[in-house]
Amino acid sequence: MSNFKEINLSTQLQNAIHDLGLEKQTPIQSQTYSKILSGKDLVGIAQTGTGKTLAYCLPLLQELSYSNQNNPRVLILVPTRELVSQVVETLNELTKYITCRIIGVYGGTNINTQKIWLQDGADIVVATPGRLYDLALCRSLQLKGIKKVVIDEVDIMLDLGFYFQLTNIFELLPSKKQNIMFSATMTEDVSNLIDSFFSKPEKVQIALSGTPLNNIVQSKFAVPNYFTKVNLLSHLLSDKDEMKKVLVFVSSKKIADRLYDAISGFYLSETAVIHSNKSQNYRFRSINQYDEGKVRILIATDIIARGLDLDKISHVINFDTPIYAENYMHRIGRTGRAEENGKSILFYTEREERYKDSIENLMGMEIISVKIPEEVEITTQLTIDEKRERGKRIDRNSKEVVRGNSGFHEKIEKNLKVNDRDRWRKERRKKYKKPKSRGDKGVNLRRK
Repeated sequence: MSNFKEINLSTQLQNAIHDLGLEKQTPIQSQTYSKILSGKDLVGIAQTGTGKTLAYCLPLLQELSYSNQNNPRVLILVPTRELVSQVVETLNELTKYITCRIIGVYGGTNINTQKIWLQDGADIVVATPGRLYDLALCRSLQLKGIKKVVIDEVDIMLDLGFYFQLTNIFELLPSKKQNIMFSATMTEDVSNLIDSFFSKPEKVQIALSGTPLNNIVQSKFAVPNYFTKVNLLSHLLSDKDEMKKVLVFVSSKKIADRLYDAISGFYLSETAVIHSNKSQNYRFRSINQYDEGKVRILIATDIIARGLDLDKISHVINFDTPIYAENYMHRIGRTGRAEENGKSILFYTEREERYKDSIENLMGMEIISVKIPEEVEITTQLTIDEKRERGKRIDRNSKEVVRGNSGFHEKIEKNLKVNDRDRWRKERRKKYKKPKSRGDKGVNLRRK
């Protein structure tokens, strides 16, 4: 790895790098710097936590000269609001001694406020695809001056369903520009996007897709059910000297809230939770509290925590085994950043065992298996979803659904009754022996 002082950086950028305490480049930074400066299209493949943000920010700022034009010249697209905030913060730190107008825009906030920001002009715009497209359509943001486009975390962006927004944005952009893409994995959708909009791109691959970082120690626990997972997690978190800063990944928003309620009973002041249903202020506050060390435990879903540069994470705990093996790589990449040592722990049930096998096949290695400590209560209590899964089993010989004893019972007598629309009429006849009426409708006629 080369030293930052050895590369062609302006004095202002060198001073900013020095203030940040950075000395050596990471492999992705050293191998992409000159290629981005050359002006050619670039595709960078590197694991999460290897310094991809700085890899494209430095060469972009090195080439960006002062201008008073209103339309932005650099566009950076990222998948989440948190990443917009993080990239803007990185750019502001690097431009401490440079005059540069940087604006971040994302959904979930007032678009009119962002329109006002853009009226004053911008050099660099950092955006999520949906909000950028809205601003471009209403002509609050002119894209005709864009010279360089960066798509960061493109694989998760496509997983979130942004493919059509990205293609629409590319159609609005000038044909002559430099395209830069960074991703942790190379999927078929990523390849299709490259083939459609990139021109003979340079490819830099630091690690094969699915290769774990060497400085992360991985282990796994075979756990029977959800509530035993909660007991095991509570036991592990009790060792505060070991579990100094823990990121817990779950598969859904519902499980995130449920787990937070369970864990906060033991570690209320030490726990925070983030997912897409939380308000933007709540999410930013939770992340800031965690990053500043005010809370020790952060429970998060994949989408929210993807790409966030959270320092000094000692442990990543996969409370739920991810369905897609690549997501496991993104999760564990939250620890062991910047060549520090980290630890990853995987919980898996019998149902999740096949997902665990896929992860090990992708990495080409077997995760170290650890037995559940004796102090942890192994409960038979099941969630509603687990009861539903275990209550129905397929007998392949008879091709019939066989119900387990816990979920099967004979119908009680009242549930055997057949719905009869005229039941109330029959009951009335039985009670009154004859139809009950409101009187002879012809009486009044005879009186007249």
